[in-house]
Amino acid sequence: MGLKDNLSNMAEEAKGKAQEAVGKATGNEQKQAEGEATQSNANFKQAGENLKDGDVKGAFNDTKDGLS
Repeated sequence: MGLKDNLSNMAEEAKGKAQEAVGKATGNEQKQAEGEATQSNANFKQAGENLKDGDVKGAFNDTKDGLS
């Protein structure tokens, strides 16, 4: 997996966590849901990168995280 892709996915997940936190703090359910969706998207992208690298266990864990 490329470092650039890994960092991009980590940044996207952090953005989602921030969106979710802001949504929770302000009572904005839509913002909270957007944050959760952003995090899931980042996890699914990371799972794809792990599959490309042959890391099936990592792909499974990222997919599981994306669904939770």
